[in-house]
Amino acid sequence: MFRGANKVTLDSKGRLAMPTRYRERIVERSNGRLIATVDRADRCLLIYPLPEWEEIELKLRRLPTLNPVARRLQRLMIGHATDLELDTSGRILIPPSLREYATLSRTAMLIGQGNRFELWDEALWNDSREQWLKVDETAEELPPELESLSL
Repeated sequence: MFRGANKVTLDSKGRLAMPTRYRERIVERSNGRLIATVDRADRCLLIYPLPEWEEIELKLRRLPTLNPVARRLQRLMIGHATDLELDTSGRILIPPSLREYATLSRTAMLIGQGNRFELWDEALWNDSREQWLKVDETAEELPPELESLSL
């Protein structure tokens, strides 16, 4: 389970050191193999341990290709899916095309989301987080799955 917000730095080659607290779990779950792809809703990257991604990819491939929304989702998520691997120093290399999509520069935020990570440009993360905090939740409808949730 991946949790927490972590400030990370990308070096000049686009490598980032995975926080130490996640490394062992990544090796256990996927032998250090990860998949990065684009998020269809936000300018960030989604990073999955390989077994988690394989389940998602299977579901995406099963969507009807004649449905334009499903086809667009397949093109974005599967089309941009890129293999990553933890090196001996615990780093992963984010390819230039994915860095460009997510507008990643030197400082970024790695956000644990349970079974995956989101990788955001730090400034974009901070701006988005501030916008989310300002949302009037009473004006938005809660999905039925959340109506009975107590926090």
